[in-house]
Parts: sequence; C-alpha cells; structure tokens
Amino acid sequence: MRRVVYFLLLLISASSCLSKKELVYIQNDNLKENVPTTVPSTYKPYQLQMNDVLSVKVQSHEPEISNIYNIIPPSSAFGFGDPGTMFLSGYSIDEEGFVNLPNVGKLKVAGLTVAQTQELIQSNVSRYINDATVVVKLISFRVSVLGEVNRPGQFFIYNERATVLEALSMAGDLSRGASRENVKLVRQTPSGSDVVLIDLKDPNLVQSKYYYMQPNDVLYVEPTKELIKRDNLIGLNVASLALGVVSTAVVILNYFK
Repeated sequence: MRRVVYFLLLLISASSCLSKKELVYIQNDNLKENVPTTVPSTYKPYQLQMNDVLSVKVQSHEPEISNIYNIIPPSSAFGFGDPGTMFLSGYSIDEEGFVNLPNVGKLKVAGLTVAQTQELIQSNVSRYINDATVVVKLISFRVSVLGEVNRPGQFFIYNERATVLEALSMAGDLSRGASRENVKLVRQTPSGSDVVLIDLKDPNLVQSKYYYMQPNDVLYVEPTKELIKRDNLIGLNVASLALGVVSTAVVILNYFK
C-alpha cells in the first residue's frame, strides 16, 4: 500500500512541475492590454509546385461550352472532405510544372501563385468563350502535425494564410509535455526538403518566414527532456511495483502452503 501511495504522489508531482514560463507562446513583456502591437507581415503567396491539385471552374452564358473545363458541376463547392474526391475533381500539376486544359492545352503554372494562375487560365479560356469567368483554387493544401499534440494527424486547410499556430490548434494544441522551443518544420521545395526548428516562445515568431504554413508542410513537436525522464521514472516504478506485488503474492502462497 505504501508503494502505491508513493507512486501516486510521484505522478502528481511530475505532472505539476511545469511553470508558466515554459508553457506560454510568443512571450513578450512589451505587449499592452489596450494598445495593439503592430507586427509587419512576412507573408508571401505560395508558388505552385508539381503534384499540387487545382480546382478550375469556368462559368459563362454558354454553359454547354464552359462545362468542358469543369470536371464537376460549377455549382459544387470547392472544398471536399474525401481526399480521393479531391484528386478526381481537380487538375494535377505534372512533373514538368504544367496543367492540361481542354482546348487550351498545356499551361506552365509551376512557380506561379494561385492568383497568377487564374489570370493565365482566364486569358487563355477567353480566346474560346466570350464573357467567361474563371476561378482557380488550390485544393491540395494539407499539412501533417505529429508528436506531442493532442490530436496528431493530417489536416486540409482552406485558408492560404494559415499559420503555425492555426495548424497546431487543428491538432488540438500541444500537450503539457511538449517542447515549445523545438518544433520541427519540414517543408517541401523544388530542390528537396527544408528542415527548420521553430521556437513557439519567441516573440519574433510572427515575423518569421516560417510562420505561415505551406502545402505539404509537416510539423513535428518534440517531447521535453523532463517528459522523457518522467516516463522513464514511471516505467521504472511500475516495474518495481509489479515486482513487489509478485514477490508479496509468492510469500503469501508459500505461507499458506
């Protein structure tokens, strides 16, 4: 019984040893309650890459012509819950950076923003359809959040200016045992993958070029050293407690025999 009480006390003390300084994001003593602190934006529109999937919708007074561009009816929503449906209802950018549209043919869109791609497709479609309206959306914007978060997984984003904090909130926020100072961001680039460490406690986080998420980003949240030590200590004590119970049972059995 004494060992059980000791084990419970150990759990309580281990789970309550984190301070506010270790948990708070974007720590800045200069922030004021009534006066907003303006931070310059570092946001740059995402440039399309191969394997991105675009939704291209064309509307006009001649639907029998414009519908040849619409893989699904133009009245349908842009967002899809089923990832498989997304790939069936969009135009994929091939390995050379092109999308292939009916009548128009191949257009080089890799390296362009979504807005620039919409202008490019608009100008080409207008050669075939009078008064056509083209709307282009990126529908393959998804990120993965792993590690010490409450709901790890892969998430689709429908906001081109989604931030690291928004991605973490979709994963249920960080657990208490997560390291706020060592969040790995893995970002796909045309030349490979970039890996960078993000400090969520840094007051300059919102000015970082990695503050805004990009398609296919992966966030991995490391555990704190204290969490690893605590888990090792708990595992050791569980093993010790189990061994003690077994030993006691053996002694009792021998006694009755």
